[in-house]
Amino acid sequence: MFSLITPTYNSSKTLADTLESIIAQVRKYPELAGNLEHIIIDGVSTDGTLDIVKNYQNEHGGSHGDSNGQGGQINIKLISEPDKGIFDAMNKGVRMATGEIVGIINSDDFYYDADALFKVVQAFESDPEIDAVYGDLKYVDNENIKKQTRFWKAGLYEEENLNWGWSIPHPTFFIRRRIYEKLIAQNDRIFDTTFSITSCYELTFRLLKINKIKVKYIPETLVTMRDGGASGKNLIQRIKGWKEQRRVWVVNSLKIPPFFIIRRVLNKVSQFLRRQS
Repeated sequence: MFSLITPTYNSSKTLADTLESIIAQVRKYPELAGNLEHIIIDGVSTDGTLDIVKNYQNEHGGSHGDSNGQGGQINIKLISEPDKGIFDAMNKGVRMATGEIVGIINSDDFYYDADALFKVVQAFESDPEIDAVYGDLKYVDNENIKKQTRFWKAGLYEEENLNWGWSIPHPTFFIRRRIYEKLIAQNDRIFDTTFSITSCYELTFRLLKINKIKVKYIPETLVTMRDGGASGKNLIQRIKGWKEQRRVWVVNSLKIPPFFIIRRVLNKVSQFLRRQS
């Protein structure tokens, strides 16, 4: 049913939290066992990341794509080879996915609680025509995960909101595999690797604005993310991210809305002011 994709590169400090949060889903909902594959695309880590993955494979799932591991709960597939960055790794994972529903959980993120995937299942089962679902995202301090830094309440999707800088929190975005397969069949890109920071935003924007997929909002926190991503490291990275966000409109042959970047910034500011309900 589920394919979860995790790109890794020297992620030994945070990866265990990601893996434990996935295992927690199966512990609470045993029916997920055998219906969940976790595809880990590693960029040849040298810090012990691979040892962590292999330990979890032995305890909870298959080894190198074999689902007959000791735990037998999750089919954990590991690919470790050179890549061209995180979005290249995501593309590899999507092409490997066999589950009906595909989600991406980064190696420094984790599911908010053990009900996250169950809520996703319920949302999809409520309407077979739904192409994707999404929810809210909680940010925490990079060093102290008990300290909330901001909260991204996504809200209901309306196409007009895209003109105001609105976007979906990508770690909470679960998509039917048939949507990815359609992109591949049309020789369309999945994650556009010409974007070094905002490829996730470009993909969700394209799926919503160009492909008109049908999405459903889950008004629940689904994922916890450590703050401090590539787009917010410093002013130079922020400016680079803003330029890429404008280019998203250009590569999709659309006119950039007036004051678009200002609207994007105001949306992010609201995340710092808002607290999880």
